[in-house]
Amino acid sequence: MKQKDYDKLLNVKTEGDQKGFHKSLHYHRYEATPYRALEELFNIYKWNSSDRVVDFGCGKGRLIFYINYLSHATVVGVEMNETLYQEAVANRNRYLKKYKQSKDKIHLHYCFAEEYKIDPSDNRFYFFNPFSIQVFMNIINNILFSVEEERREVDLVLYYPSEDYIYFLENDTSFELKEEVILPHFYEDNANERFLIYRLAYSGA
Repeated sequence: MKQKDYDKLLNVKTEGDQKGFHKSLHYHRYEATPYRALEELFNIYKWNSSDRVVDFGCGKGRLIFYINYLSHATVVGVEMNETLYQEAVANRNRYLKKYKQSKDKIHLHYCFAEEYKIDPSDNRFYFFNPFSIQVFMNIINNILFSVEEERREVDLVLYYPSEDYIYFLENDTSFELKEEVILPHFYEDNANERFLIYRLAYSGA
């Protein structure tokens, strides 16, 4: 299915990238995850209706609407760019006109990613290399603190993962690589065309 066909199916408008750059070097230019990449991810990694998925740097919301449509999971978009946030809000309104049953399962937050307060139910976190390693480290520490308060299994899903993110997770945290999803026909030309899924598992209370 073509990108515009997915947008039509979901009743949203997510094409186009961010124009201009944020004044802080800690935040990268927004680009939506391609639908063809999401198809490959969903072929291997399963989301459940009981999951609560947080997309840091959600932009116009493509990922959260796609996940909610296919798995009925609760989804949370966090976006610090006001223009993109407003486009995500408009997309949520369009999406809910067609899929009214998801009204209580789609949440949007206009704030910096590191300022988002981790909900005790948040258990899946998505990153498309949206910011610097310093911001990423702050968010991971927020997640780990939340897990100390409310023990649960947590997954991180990284698309186009940076070496800094990988090094930090594998050397300074208890997250372990669970799965690698390589995108056929693209990985051969660009080794970043892949998803890495890290899991933090706690046993007992």
